[in-house]
Amino acid sequence: MTWPVGSLGTVGYRELPAPTPLRDLVETAWLLDGPGGAAHVLPDGCMDLIAMRGRIVVAGPDTTAHVSRRGTEVFAGLRFRPGVLPRLLGVPAQELRNQRIGLDELCRVRSVRLEDVVADLMARPARAQTTPWALPTVHHVTSRLASGASVTAVARDVGWSARTLQRQSLAVYGYGPATLRRILRFRRAVTLLRAGHPTSAAAAGAGYADEPHLHREAREFSGVPLRALVYASAANRSTDVPSGSATVA
Repeated sequence: MTWPVGSLGTVGYRELPAPTPLRDLVETAWLLDGPGGAAHVLPDGCMDLIAMRGRIVVAGPDTTAHVSRRGTEVFAGLRFRPGVLPRLLGVPAQELRNQRIGLDELCRVRSVRLEDVVADLMARPARAQTTPWALPTVHHVTSRLASGASVTAVARDVGWSARTLQRQSLAVYGYGPATLRRILRFRRAVTLLRAGHPTSAAAAGAGYADEPHLHREAREFSGVPLRALVYASAANRSTDVPSGSATVA
């Protein structure tokens, strides 16, 4: 889940280092306060646990932009590395795809403090369906797909067939490896655009065939033309937002 900036106005978004014991699981902790509004949250291959409105919400893996609306309340979250949170929840990622669902609907929750919740989740017995791979394998597969490797090459890396990788990726990531590769490529392009790179350089740097290719995927994943992402990135360059998250008005 990647926070866009756009119509949130002067977003009080801050990233914090992940707690040391969780750094193999969590990309970043984050806090969002300041004026409310609506924003499009872009897909980034990750899932989040969010403390909001007195409960913990699971943000599932997105395949398209999610509209998030917020008043003046404070949101706090943990952004888990791709493929990690489903193994803690014991729920296949594809069942949470494009959803925001209360954690209490998935399991018993004794606290609304993120630290307590993660400790409870980590203490639960693993389910084979959502932990078919060791954690280093999850990180390896994610890294190889992010670099643009083919599904066949990644499957060969870990000694599986492409069909096995496809089937198990649904439970681990929420979508197949080819879709994850596209989402991670889009995330990289948005990061480059937000850093001020020209569209042509962002397309090449992220691994797109050409600019029109990036334009098509921007429309598919964000629901807005690429120029809206570029405008939002330029307008909010001084705003500290999540690495994977990008928001558009």
